[in-house]
Amino acid sequence: MWSGNPLFPEAASTVASRVDALYIFLVALTLFFVALIAGLVIFFGIKYRRRQPDEIGARIHGGLILEIAWSVIPLIISLGIFAWSADLFFAMSRPPDEAMNIYVVGKQWMWKVQHIDGQREINQLHIPVGRKVKLTMTSEDVIHDFFIPEFRVKADVIPGRYTTIWFEATKPGTYRLFCAEYCGNKHSGMIGEVIVQEPNDFQAWMHGGLSQGSLAAAGEQLFSDLACNTCHRSDTQGRGPALTGVYGSTVALMSGVNATADEAYIRESILTPAAKVVNGFQPIMPTFQGLVTEEQLLQLIEYVKSLKAPGQTAAASHEGAAAPGAAAPAH
Repeated sequence: MWSGNPLFPEAASTVASRVDALYIFLVALTLFFVALIAGLVIFFGIKYRRRQPDEIGARIHGGLILEIAWSVIPLIISLGIFAWSADLFFAMSRPPDEAMNIYVVGKQWMWKVQHIDGQREINQLHIPVGRKVKLTMTSEDVIHDFFIPEFRVKADVIPGRYTTIWFEATKPGTYRLFCAEYCGNKHSGMIGEVIVQEPNDFQAWMHGGLSQGSLAAAGEQLFSDLACNTCHRSDTQGRGPALTGVYGSTVALMSGVNATADEAYIRESILTPAAKVVNGFQPIMPTFQGLVTEEQLLQLIEYVKSLKAPGQTAAASHEGAAAPGAAAPAH
């Protein structure tokens, strides 16, 4: 059963308490100034009220100390809120390198989840407790919004691009998953569950469910089916650049600028290959727009990510370290 209540959900992630602290501070600060201003209005209204019909108030010339105080104090409070919020924002927007990556595709009106090992879910997300999880998300149709109230994480899911969020669940249980962006007449039904399990239970679920093999293996098969291997050869003799070690590397383009070969770059290279052509190659690759689905794009991306150069580690690839001989995909 879902835990917590709809007005103030249970805090079930490492970042939830930090979000709550900022939220409670802002509410308390608002209430304080509401009470202060309302109290002063009432107090001055009573103290300086007109006592005689012909009474004229005394002229007031202001006070420098008061004017400085009501300018400096709000400035300090505002800068403090900004620094606190910025620190929290950067912590929430930078997934740790060791995070477990899971792909999510939004579609009217469901959430489709793909684990790296091949497990697939619809409107459910199984994760282990105490493990950092990164979600890489996109949409097949319109803008959706992935929202887990108990984790205090929320991000737009946008067609044509990838967005990410990360979290670390602290309590086993079943938590609510919503689409928080109106996406059509069945928007209210686009809900699901996040099932947080103990590590042993999660491993049992991973090995006990239906799996069609890892995403990288599926991507390798698709890479061959689409005849991509005829141009992107490992011996660097193909008409397109070799893909070994490309993920995370810095790529020199024909336009004279450099690009980082991340998920968005690989996606663009598959769907719009003429947009960023690798230096030394011709823009001869056809587009695969409309020929591959979002799920197949994720499979191809995972396959490219699995092609590591000798000595290249997963961490180095993730951080964008350049790999010798690396080049961009799909041109």
